[in-house]
Amino acid sequence: MTDERMGALLADPVIQKLIAWGEARENVRAVILTSTRAAAGRPTDEFSDYDVIYVVRDIRPCLDDGWLGDFGELLGLYRDPVREEFGQERFTRVAQYEDGLKIDFSVCSVGWLEQVLARPELPAELDVGYAVLLDKDGVTHGLPPFTRTAYLPAPPGEDEFREAVLNFFSNAAYVAKHLRRDDLMPLMDVQHVLRAGRLRQMLEWRVAMGSGWSVPNGACGRGLAGRLDAPTRSELEAVFTGAGKEENWESLFRTVALYERAGREVAAGLGFTFPEELFRRNLAYLRRVRERRS
Repeated sequence: MTDERMGALLADPVIQKLIAWGEARENVRAVILTSTRAAAGRPTDEFSDYDVIYVVRDIRPCLDDGWLGDFGELLGLYRDPVREEFGQERFTRVAQYEDGLKIDFSVCSVGWLEQVLARPELPAELDVGYAVLLDKDGVTHGLPPFTRTAYLPAPPGEDEFREAVLNFFSNAAYVAKHLRRDDLMPLMDVQHVLRAGRLRQMLEWRVAMGSGWSVPNGACGRGLAGRLDAPTRSELEAVFTGAGKEENWESLFRTVALYERAGREVAAGLGFTFPEELFRRNLAYLRRVRERRS
């Protein structure tokens, strides 16, 4: 990391507070910033998280969440249970504060960091970008430079592509079923899977193909809409709708149409046979469900 970049980080009042908190506690031996704010060239705004790893001698004292209040008034909190990684315990707390600050705290043992140093490659959370903010004992010495390759997308094989299409239509059938039943809560659930899971996957493949599979995908599709061409962006916007039943039927068929168009482009680009008959039969089925008399 350049001196200029580190200087910009250290000028951030939140970074200063994260460092000062670690400096004041004997249990904390190192503080590492990760993810977007640590990676130069990645866009950030006022809503961007601060992802920080506190490397400690003993994680147990940190399990009492009272220390989270040292960074502001809590509005919300996600507690990740203690888990093992590389044979060492760690846990996460995702804290949303009243002033808008959001910090993802990972608390890891010195033993965890030692295991990281012994491995040939950085774990993904560090490879995406990191900056050592504090190191009391030199425990981070020997960390290799990050490469930002851990989350690069890989082109699917033809079997994976076809399996994705089958999964898409499995969810689409559930959407149709819950629309016929007028069952709002499960409808919302399966619509989310269809759009944020199945459709997003195909659109990410399409975008990644256009960039030579050289740009990581954002978590939960972050930034994906901004990478789409204008017509596809408009089609994506059109799959979201309100609570009306007919609106939701139209949304379902728009989702299928967008998925088909993106799927055809991915199949053509990767030299796959597009499953014409599978699309035809599924589209006919969805139309029958919509038109069936109650």
